[in-house]
Amino acid sequence: MVIDCHYHLEERVFSAERLVREMDARGIHKAALMGSMVSPFKEPPPFLIAVLQRLLESPVTRPIARRLVSDFTDKGEVKILGRPYPIDPDPDNDKVFETVERYPGRFLGWVFVNPRGSRDPVAEYERCKDRPGFVGVKAHPFWHHFRPVELEAVARRLADAGKPLLIHAGFGEEGDFEALLARVPNLKLILAHAGFPEYRQTWERIKDRPNVYLDVSQTSYTSRRATFQAAEFLGPGRILFGTDGPYGFHGPDGVYDYGFIKRRIERLFPDKTVRERILGGNFAEVAGLS
Repeated sequence: MVIDCHYHLEERVFSAERLVREMDARGIHKAALMGSMVSPFKEPPPFLIAVLQRLLESPVTRPIARRLVSDFTDKGEVKILGRPYPIDPDPDNDKVFETVERYPGRFLGWVFVNPRGSRDPVAEYERCKDRPGFVGVKAHPFWHHFRPVELEAVARRLADAGKPLLIHAGFGEEGDFEALLARVPNLKLILAHAGFPEYRQTWERIKDRPNVYLDVSQTSYTSRRATFQAAEFLGPGRILFGTDGPYGFHGPDGVYDYGFIKRRIERLFPDKTVRERILGGNFAEVAGLS
């Protein structure tokens, strides 16, 4: 079972029907959907991405990279290649679960919460937790500008239910997931994008926390090198396949290449048992699907 644990439902790029076709073509059996935060944008050229990844992965040059990726307008828009894009404070959970229900067996659903948005995270969790396909809660401290510890109340409910919290950590206080774990130590926590933005320094902090995992989604933030080294450092049982689609590298036809990260994992991990765990087995266990 191959499961993409991190996909944004953005039908301006791929309709749900088109996504199912892409999944079939790429050998992906299920995708865990979450709401879209931002309208589709032009991806930076691969050579610029390679430079950015090198800058991010080194603590010496990371401050330079931070100025490039943590670039927001006074209105809270994120700037990508100099162009501002509005960020949705309350991504659409109903659309996600309606899609899950329309395609039984193909999709799972994350409940997207934002403690600085208009919906109370606990109330939103309670509203959605019994819907078919529910796997956990997703939050974005980086773009929504909050401290992970602000998720404590909903994290406690997740821990009691044995369900994971997936976060995209940010810089400084927006990346302080340890304060949250200090209050909810038994939480299953997934850090997106190989532990962005501190990578190895994050891996060192979670080495002895077996309930903290990494997804290796997104071609901009997660390099081939970081993917391999994270698995080597933490062990393959802590690594989860995700894409962060439909954002990422495009193929020669100019369309988002949904199979890119899966192919990367298949090349990096030739051992069948390791590969199968990363591509779906680990997430199935974390989310209570197996």
